[in-house]
Amino acid sequence: MNDTPSEPPPATPWWASEDAWRKIAIWVTAVMFVVLIGLTFDSIPKITAGSARVPAYEVINQRIYYRFSQERKLPVPVIGDAAPLFGTALSAADAQALVSHGKLTFQAKNCMNCHTILGNGAYFAPDLTKSWLDPAWAGESAREGLMERFLLDPTTNARGYGTTRRMPNLGLTIDEARAVIAFLKWTSAIDTNGFPRNFTPIVQEGDR
Repeated sequence: MNDTPSEPPPATPWWASEDAWRKIAIWVTAVMFVVLIGLTFDSIPKITAGSARVPAYEVINQRIYYRFSQERKLPVPVIGDAAPLFGTALSAADAQALVSHGKLTFQAKNCMNCHTILGNGAYFAPDLTKSWLDPAWAGESAREGLMERFLLDPTTNARGYGTTRRMPNLGLTIDEARAVIAFLKWTSAIDTNGFPRNFTPIVQEGDR
């Protein structure tokens, strides 16, 4: 019988210790949670309507176009003269209500199942972030009427952009259609830092 005591097992290095990695995971999660909270509070003021890059809702009362910024090396939105949507200037409260109605309609009709807006959605159909400025609307003076007719009856006013894809009739009322147009006019005024890339805006009538 061998009475020689056995050697104790070698100590586990700290980097292989289950307890150490458990503590590291807890600390990393806690720190990242604090960082996320900080980023949230930092981001909210920058993406709220009325901030430097996201205009207030009453921008739908004005002309929106783009100019190339030599400093930033990309096109940036410019808010121009008075150009109220459908000829009616709205108060700040009424403009917000109309744009909000358009946003809710956009969401209720699941438009992002096919379209992308502000970087979210699908790519089956055209990006709608700057659709108010889409050159396919022929010209600024005809745009509102063309957009309204298309949304109310996309089957008759089909726009395939060179493909066989067609937008289904979503059964929008005229109020819903005009609200969606207001929402799209507002999003076109948001400074998206050049997104979508290589977008060519509508020909500007009497650029000023």
